[in-house]
Amino acid sequence: MAVISKILFPVDFSPSCIAMSGYVKRAATLFGAKVSLAHVVDLMSHNALELYVRPAPDISEEHLEIGQEKLNSFLTREFPVRDCPRLLAFGDAATEIAKMAKEERFDLIIMPTHAGKYRHMLLGSTTSKVLNDADCPVLTSQHAETISPRPLAHREILCAIDLSPHSKRVLRFASEIAKEAQVKLTIIHAVKARKPLPADPALDGVYQLTEERAARRRIGELQRAMGADAAVRIVAGDAKGALLEAVLQSDADVLMMGRSPQSGAFGRMRDLTYAIARDSPYPVLSI
Repeated sequence: MAVISKILFPVDFSPSCIAMSGYVKRAATLFGAKVSLAHVVDLMSHNALELYVRPAPDISEEHLEIGQEKLNSFLTREFPVRDCPRLLAFGDAATEIAKMAKEERFDLIIMPTHAGKYRHMLLGSTTSKVLNDADCPVLTSQHAETISPRPLAHREILCAIDLSPHSKRVLRFASEIAKEAQVKLTIIHAVKARKPLPADPALDGVYQLTEERAARRRIGELQRAMGADAAVRIVAGDAKGALLEAVLQSDADVLMMGRSPQSGAFGRMRDLTYAIARDSPYPVLSI
């Protein structure tokens, strides 16, 4: 059974969505997956003038009709309507996207962050809420308008794991993806650098070497348990900084990371995933 056979592509008809279509097509080609475009109409966005001159039900019906027309005519060359279903919903965008992905059993959601230069506001975005609420993997990129997807022949992914109880799930997914799409997989893990006091370079080196050996041993055990044989890279420092530096030095198409299975304010919202997704130079696939 294919790991990814159904891709959900939420659209709001923005330039970011148009640019993101290249990533969607690449993923669909790699996995032989079917793409569905979705648009969520916010029926609470009526302006005061509309409500003053017309009944609310009439306005809502018109907004839905306009949304359906725009959806049916959006990116038809890239995603022909006969092959790529169009799904329309109304309500809160993030809530409806997550609900749609669950009910229709989509394997992957692909959408831009829309963060732009205000990257620190990512946590308030629709994409951030989808990352928190969706059960399936989510691929995001804030650079869709400025960086094109790699050629199909280039197939290399990084998988960051923290050796928590969720690492096995993340690594298994990454291994299955690598096998199915015939891509090169590299596992990356960050070990904490020893606190600078007392200052002793010799002790720092011993500490780091000990931590690295322990991490490699545990990663080796994980790989053997699932029959994987990916390259391993260990970096030292704070998790975010070390991982981003390693990503910058790599030639990968995408960075895979795990999310907590628990959503809500004390679940995925506190994950490092958000900081990485906000600042990564490459698309991030959160699992």
